[in-house]
Amino acid sequence: MDQWTALTVFQVNIGGGEPFIREDFLDLLRYAHENGIVTCVSTNGMLIDKTLAGRLSKLTMLYLQVSLDGATAEVNDMIRGKGTYKRIMDAMDCLASQRVPFSINIVLTRLNFPQLDELRNLAKAYEADLRVSRFRPSGRGKESMSWLGPDKEQLETFTDWLNEHDMVRTGDSFFCLTSENRRRKGLDMCGAAKMTCCISPIGHVYPCAFLQEGPFLAGNIRERAFKDLWDHSSVFHLFRNLHVKSCLGCYRFETCRGGCPAMAYHTYHDLSLPDPECLVNFTSEDLREPVKYAQVIDHV
Repeated sequence: MDQWTALTVFQVNIGGGEPFIREDFLDLLRYAHENGIVTCVSTNGMLIDKTLAGRLSKLTMLYLQVSLDGATAEVNDMIRGKGTYKRIMDAMDCLASQRVPFSINIVLTRLNFPQLDELRNLAKAYEADLRVSRFRPSGRGKESMSWLGPDKEQLETFTDWLNEHDMVRTGDSFFCLTSENRRRKGLDMCGAAKMTCCISPIGHVYPCAFLQEGPFLAGNIRERAFKDLWDHSSVFHLFRNLHVKSCLGCYRFETCRGGCPAMAYHTYHDLSLPDPECLVNFTSEDLREPVKYAQVIDHV
């Protein structure tokens, strides 16, 4: 934290697991705030009650993202487990009662896609933002991509839906679907190793939270200063100079610049290939058939 303060890092996003399991977590948040660092915390809501919500209400540089994967218990609980929908709703009730600002974060899936309007209305009822994140075939997502990942028609419809709901947030998750009006807001590029990076619970540093694998390990902050890793890591330099040459002639190149490297890696094991969910090239077979000729990067 002190190293980030010296480097004028202005925001730290904290996820899990579940961050609130750590007993001194609020002390860490306060320390970050005292040093001018805004904290954005992703939570499953399972540990949030009125007492914790009351303590959170006293923090002024905190943004909460509550994870929810369906507008109904039937859909959400199929993904997050039986009974979680009610507990998440109870958590949001507690936060709302204590006037703790939060956003509802969903990962877009084939199951909750039909509920986008319901989810937006739910967020509106709580005076919360709705944030839609992208389903990526990393971690356990590899096993469920074939039945849970949105299909091409849903992605095409989703990009139109985003155009109609400008206040819905996506960060850089869907820059391969980004329209012109969102591109003007800077939502058209991968921020890995340029604006953001990921630090694991044991201090490993990666360019992206969805590429926490050996080839992308830049180093460990317990062994090297963060600034040294940021400035001199060969992994970070690779990402800063990454070009998807096959996309250069595409009419959408200025909009997405090849899309998400993590999606390309987990699908093809090749960072130089286009995002498999590109609206120009995307076919359902891309993500649902094993890659026959995978070029595993060995130059990192």
